[in-house]
Amino acid sequence: MREILGFIVMIQGVMGFVGQVFFDGAWGLLPHWFDLPTAAYVGLFAAGAALAVWGDAAKKRKQRQAGAV
Repeated sequence: MREILGFIVMIQGVMGFVGQVFFDGAWGLLPHWFDLPTAAYVGLFAAGAALAVWGDAAKKRKQRQAGAV
């Protein structure tokens, strides 16, 4: 579940950053609710990447533990 949430957060971060830097305004769902600066979208991408990596590592750890038992 963490991987999916992380992937969604990463997409929102990229869309917000690209929209603000290269176009008129941020894209995605977050600009409809929040007025975030460009650096916040980079932080969202980083947080999403961290969630995705954490979820993937947990899944691999669980598979290794199941295989060892």
